[in-house]
Amino acid sequence: MIAALVLFENAQQLTLEDATARFNSTAPSYRGRDGLHSKAYVVAEDGSSLGGFYVFNSREDADALYTDAWRERVTEIYGVAPTVQYFEVPVLIENAVAATR
Repeated sequence: MIAALVLFENAQQLTLEDATARFNSTAPSYRGRDGLHSKAYVVAEDGSSLGGFYVFNSREDADALYTDAWRERVTEIYGVAPTVQYFEVPVLIENAVAATR
């Protein structure tokens, strides 16, 4: 498995409530996506950045999502281009069903 941390600087100074509304508007496009094991939307405690932590079955699955069209769309939504950092996932523990606010 591979994980990806996608972050956007919070250039628009979105509140947690605003960020949650935007996250809820994009969440349906990730539900049931082939190769995507899970996604957690995240907001830094100090509000400086926001984004998502994804767990994919493979790097190829991640690359299939992070296309130029995806980057253009999310840059439009969040007002700034994302940074993407990849991680190997040697162990994954899952304790709960998906949570929402």
